[in-house]
Amino acid sequence: MNARDIFLNLLKNNEKGKGTGIYSICSAQRNVLVASMVQAKEDGSIVLIESTSNQVDQNGGYTGMTPDQFVSYVHEIADEVGLSRDMILLGGDHLGPNAWQGLPAEEAMGNSHILVHEYVKAGYQKIHLDASMFLADDKGDRKKPLTDEIVASRAAALCKTAENSWAEFRSEFPKPVYIIGTEVPIPGGAQEEEDHVDATSPEDAKQTIAVTKKAFLENGLEDAWNRVQGVVVQPGVEFGDDQVFDYIRGNAKSLTNAIKDYDGLIYEAHSTDYQTEEGLTELVEDHFCILKVGPWLTYAYREALFALAKIEEELFSDRVGQQSGLIEKLERVMLDNPKYWQKYYPGSDKEKEYKRKYSFSDRSRYYWPDSSLNNAKAKLISNLETEGISLSMLSQYLPNQYTNVRSGKIKAVPEELVIDRIRDVLVIYARACNLSKTKSVGEILC
Repeated sequence: MNARDIFLNLLKNNEKGKGTGIYSICSAQRNVLVASMVQAKEDGSIVLIESTSNQVDQNGGYTGMTPDQFVSYVHEIADEVGLSRDMILLGGDHLGPNAWQGLPAEEAMGNSHILVHEYVKAGYQKIHLDASMFLADDKGDRKKPLTDEIVASRAAALCKTAENSWAEFRSEFPKPVYIIGTEVPIPGGAQEEEDHVDATSPEDAKQTIAVTKKAFLENGLEDAWNRVQGVVVQPGVEFGDDQVFDYIRGNAKSLTNAIKDYDGLIYEAHSTDYQTEEGLTELVEDHFCILKVGPWLTYAYREALFALAKIEEELFSDRVGQQSGLIEKLERVMLDNPKYWQKYYPGSDKEKEYKRKYSFSDRSRYYWPDSSLNNAKAKLISNLETEGISLSMLSQYLPNQYTNVRSGKIKAVPEELVIDRIRDVLVIYARACNLSKTKSVGEILC
């Protein structure tokens, strides 16, 4: 059975109340992808990997990769890990005119059609259609959402392009499946302090479904509508620089009940990063069974590198000139090029310095590909491999990894420690989705 069909079975079983789900890896960071594939291989599950319209597009996006290049990149990593390519489901997130909001609608949508065409042609099978943003010449009050009718009409047009691309280039493979709708908050985390996050109203969710279905059918896309599997809504979860809005089951009860009226549809939840395992489990049980995670994984990657850098500082305290200086170099690179964090991190200079390192939004993730940081990471790894990492220092800075080294699950070498730290997060999602046999600490104690 291929990854797409396994994915559909997970969703069907969720509809039946079996508490199954799937977490979606929203990152192009290599260590994150390795960790996610290792986790999937151990669990015997598929891995869902998604790229956004900002990360990967026909012009390269901010990763520098086109859709076909990203597919090759993912498959190369899978081959190294030993995970079958058939166990990988690739998804495109927020596919639409998001990157071209400053252009007139005709030009922006023209670019969007090329985007969707290239994604499907490259082999992406889970397609999130999102045309919810105002374009340069759209009329209306920009303090309010773009009308459902315009959003649905544009999504249907993009779906037709996806269907045509599949027929021309991918007809020997299963047809793509679709996700509709959009979350209320800005992707990647809240930008300012808030008191709470409202869940999508059931009326709004039903309106999105009804208007989008109408647009699909009017465009002769009945077969494609039958492959619409999920609706993106806001269940009331979000995170900011130093705060997490936890899932509160009671606040989303009416939204949970609303999806039960639709056969073959579930919810997709974005910005689920930093939720508790209990909250993630409840989300899956309440039919928010596709859980997007991204910044939490790169945050764990950053935590691991910082921990290793602190170990290096201790080991090389008498050899300052030989240290990698990784943490300081990251700060320097972010200050030299503030493009990816400046508008997201308000406050005093001290607050901004803190956020550049430790914000849950993790804007530092955009900077790791920098060549000077790559050199610093290589120096850090070389130093630690040469010097060795003592168990006592590992216990101090990476206690979970210390435990796994002691039990023989991993070796005390930098790459394995980094991967294992990322898996600390992944296993929480795997358990919440009923994909992992690894027990939580609470289950063990009970």
